[in-house]
Amino acid sequence: MGTDIEKKLQEICEIFCVSGTFKSYEEIKLGNINKTYKVDYEKEDGREASYIVQSVNTYVFKNPIQVMENIDKVTKHLRNKRPDRTTLKFYHTKEGKTYYFENNGFWRLFNYIPSTTYNVCDNLNVVHNAGKEFGEFQVSLSDFEVSKLYDTIPDFHNTRKRYEAMIQHIAEDSCDKVKEVVEEIDYLLSVQDKACQLTDLLEQGELPLRVTHNDTKINNVLFAKDSQEPLVVIDLDTVMPGLVGHDFGDAVRFAGNYVEEDCPDLEKVGVNIEVFQAFAEGFLSVTAKVLSKREIETLALGCFVLTCEQAVRFLDDYIQGSPYFKINYPEHNLIRTRCQVALAKDMEQRMEEMQKIVLESAKKYC
Repeated sequence: MGTDIEKKLQEICEIFCVSGTFKSYEEIKLGNINKTYKVDYEKEDGREASYIVQSVNTYVFKNPIQVMENIDKVTKHLRNKRPDRTTLKFYHTKEGKTYYFENNGFWRLFNYIPSTTYNVCDNLNVVHNAGKEFGEFQVSLSDFEVSKLYDTIPDFHNTRKRYEAMIQHIAEDSCDKVKEVVEEIDYLLSVQDKACQLTDLLEQGELPLRVTHNDTKINNVLFAKDSQEPLVVIDLDTVMPGLVGHDFGDAVRFAGNYVEEDCPDLEKVGVNIEVFQAFAEGFLSVTAKVLSKREIETLALGCFVLTCEQAVRFLDDYIQGSPYFKINYPEHNLIRTRCQVALAKDMEQRMEEMQKIVLESAKKYC
């Protein structure tokens, strides 16, 4: 007899018409939102086959069917534009759906791609290739009609509304945690207007909406195991209308930090300029001819914006008792907040240098 989760995974695989004999499973612990499992099967002819089964967090994704419809449209478009490249394939139920909704969860199943990922990486070739792959993703979707996508998390990167929510929860202080984070609150409020500039520019019509990934961490690019070549961008739950500066900024926030985003040693936190340049050159090598002048001018700013926004989100979650992000210990979101604040402060100091790199790279590839 298997464990409860093993039985559940077998049930989900059967619902998605997977044939063969269930052999094993393992939980993949990357990511802060969904529960992800790799399941292994032996097919009737003796071949081994693996799949990814995910339980989608419906607290975060309150309209999961819309999430799957967005993913379906985008992956079909990418397959048509890049038929020779690896793509994500979502399996269907007998009813033809790419999801299974039940009282206890929202499930999906897609192809397992043998690969490797990187959380923190100082290999500049890998970073450059990650930037290029996110750039290819952006360019491949540049002719996709953005109005066809659902805004699955309204105001996801509306930094002003993120601030408003945090300020409201600070006032409520339902978990009596505000007294622990006064210094972090003071800094984030002191840079509020600067952190909200991309949101303001969008509302003023100076930046265009595009199809964006909205979670461009370097570990959302799969790389070939035997080389440093990128295979595919994954984790498409947040694909929706957005700003390219947010995608660029989030990628740098994650990959360009010397340490992981929950490092407790704040003295080690900072922007690795070599990594920043490698990512910027990779990204702009394919996007420079597509992006507007104003978009390019605000890419470096986007790094500061997204770092502040993520600090606000981590801090807001901590103040509320951490209902949103998965945590490994009670102070996890507090540590994440402090790390992001330290990174934002370093970005402020190095913004001129970062801006120069972006403009020179764009000029090179235009």
